[in-house]
Amino acid sequence: MLIMLGMLTVFYAVVVYILYATKRSEAPSFTEYSVGGRSYGPWFVAMSYVNSWWPGAVFIAFFGLAAGAGVFGFYGLAYSGLGVAMMYFMATKAWRWGARYELRSQPDLLGLRFDSTLVKKIASVIGVVSLFPWVVLGMQALGQLLEVASEGKWSVTTCLLIGLALIVIRQIWTVKMGMRGLIMTDLFQGIVAYVVAGLVCLLMLVGFGGSPISFGALAELPVEMLRVPGDGDAYGPFYLFALIFTGVVGSLCWPTSFQRIYTASGVRAVKAGTIRTVLISGVFYSLLMLVGLAASTIAEVHEVPQNGWFTLMYQYGGTWMLGLAVTIVFAASMGHIDGSVQVCGLQIANDIINSEKRPLSDRQLTAVAKSSMVVFMAVAGVVAYLTFDMARLQLLAQISYQGIVQLSIPLFLGLFWRGGNKHGAVAGMLSGFSVAVILTWIYPDDIAGLGGLTAGIVGMAVNLVVFLSVSAITGRTDADRRRVDTLFEAGRSPVRVRQDGALRAS
Repeated sequence: MLIMLGMLTVFYAVVVYILYATKRSEAPSFTEYSVGGRSYGPWFVAMSYVNSWWPGAVFIAFFGLAAGAGVFGFYGLAYSGLGVAMMYFMATKAWRWGARYELRSQPDLLGLRFDSTLVKKIASVIGVVSLFPWVVLGMQALGQLLEVASEGKWSVTTCLLIGLALIVIRQIWTVKMGMRGLIMTDLFQGIVAYVVAGLVCLLMLVGFGGSPISFGALAELPVEMLRVPGDGDAYGPFYLFALIFTGVVGSLCWPTSFQRIYTASGVRAVKAGTIRTVLISGVFYSLLMLVGLAASTIAEVHEVPQNGWFTLMYQYGGTWMLGLAVTIVFAASMGHIDGSVQVCGLQIANDIINSEKRPLSDRQLTAVAKSSMVVFMAVAGVVAYLTFDMARLQLLAQISYQGIVQLSIPLFLGLFWRGGNKHGAVAGMLSGFSVAVILTWIYPDDIAGLGGLTAGIVGMAVNLVVFLSVSAITGRTDADRRRVDTLFEAGRSPVRVRQDGALRAS
């Protein structure tokens, strides 16, 4: 117990040291807080992106999915690889609009595109609500790793409270430094969580150091572990397609993803960072899923697959390796929760509370963001406790995708098509999100009557039809057409951010 807690303490101390070493003396403006001065290169962008993408729950819920259900776990690789790669093509216009018009969030972009505060607020609410399940998963991962680190001596409530306290303390620097604090620590946390974890997975698979698994164990998998949902079971034939499709679309809609675009020093940094993200994510997740599959042959792992990562690491190297396993999950959890909570606090302050009629000062915006983050984390902690023993934790992640994909219609069409208007965007998002919520409540996993399609797919279809119909009925003015033409022309013009924050064409 002391060894594992000691390793966590050392890791936490290094994170705090990095925060102090990189902290600037002057108080950040809210723009600095939200996008870090748009000054980071591809490696910082990539590792920050990976931290915002893979939570600590990937070592619990998704590892458990591979260890318990087999190759189905690889669906995460399919949607993450395709989704992140597609961000490459969205980077140019998103970054240039962000830099030229001082955008701080994804809803800022939608509000700009459709010239509507209401579009901005609705998009922000959808983003915050959809991120919530991921924060819950992160809190559960923290609780579970502290339960392991304490060797079961601490109760679930105690573990969740301590995990919440650690994140709250970490958020002190997030509030003081904003996105800059996240970016600077994400590099270190990402190396521990994904590079070190990937290396350990590779060593186990090649049988190094008396590993309890190897590549050879994959040849012993029973045939049911090689099937995916819809392959002769109760799921419909479209279920896997629905999961991957909503994953790809949703990956482009997460507010945390757009926040990483805005922190880059330029379009090249975004695109180079995206390529690095695909490489890091693909290698890491593939190795983790292969380890999960191989570990399913171990009785203790197969019985409790969601604890499989910790069980396997203890069998591999005893207390020290278990301590490393706990530290890896802690690094991933901290990075993901930090990013998600920071973005939610930012959007609540910048997009929901702030308005043209009652504009808030930088100090007020920061205060609102800080209080919002505290409330957000407290509610997530309660929900994490109530769902701690949920059998299929990845369902929480799947449910969140049903909501976030409803941003895709105004976002994609708004970025790549000059048509549509604010009335269509508002009506489409409200109808699509409402349908997705209602159907998800009735069918939390899939809709058998539709061949296994999920609620998010149906919601997107409704969203698209309503967006196009309402936009066509309400029409557009000549002034709005000229405004959108100006936006698209601005998206073609290179923009460079100087050290003093001013913009100039490059």
